Amino acid sequence: MGIKVTDSWLDQASVRSGVGLDTNMGRIIFYEDKNFQGRSYETSSDCAELTSYLSRCNSCRVESGCFMVYERPNFMGHQMLVRRGEYPDNQRLMGMTMSDCIRSCRMIPMHRGQFRMKIYERENFSGQMNELMDDCDNIQERYRMSDCMSAQVMDGHWLMYEQPHFRGRMMYLRPGEYRSMRDMGTGPMDMRIGSIRRIMESC
Repeated sequence: MGIKVTDSWLDQASVRSGVGLDTNMGRIIFYEDKNFQGRSYETSSDCAELTSYLSRCNSCRVESGCFMVYERPNFMGHQMLVRRGEYPDNQRLMGMTMSDCIRSCRMIPMHRGQFRMKIYERENFSGQMNELMDDCDNIQERYRMSDCMSAQVMDGHWLMYEQPHFRGRMMYLRPGEYRSMRDMGTGPMDMRIGSIRRIMESC
């Protein structure tokens, strides 16, 4: 039977409330081995370095909410959105050949309000600008933009995709300013943005 390593923040929250974990809170469990075997680590918040708790991570289970998982520490490298469900093999999930390819994660808060962001053709919010409030399955076709190299997210949480129709590598954006997409640490520097989708509350 695997050994469970629980996030201390979760323990403290449960003790203070006197009840179990809030079912509206995102919750993910990482396992050292495939098929949910070996030691495990459970969290409901961001984790910049999973190897602080586990020597490796080969499977995960999302019990509630949505998370972004990353192949490198500090939310860098190849990333993938995971929703409620079971992921018995991280190699297949991430499309990687690494044996322990999840090194960090971000919890995506539920958002029930409007969605709004601005995308710019060039870095530092210059060049052609367009404002989005819903999904866009083909940026080049809809806006005639040659590229999307910076963005400002005012409301909601978004996913940018490398290809049109929400395909290829993805990049998570939360409210804030992104002066250069090339500095996001997603991997190869030539990632272009082909489509953008809102992360809805129905995770």
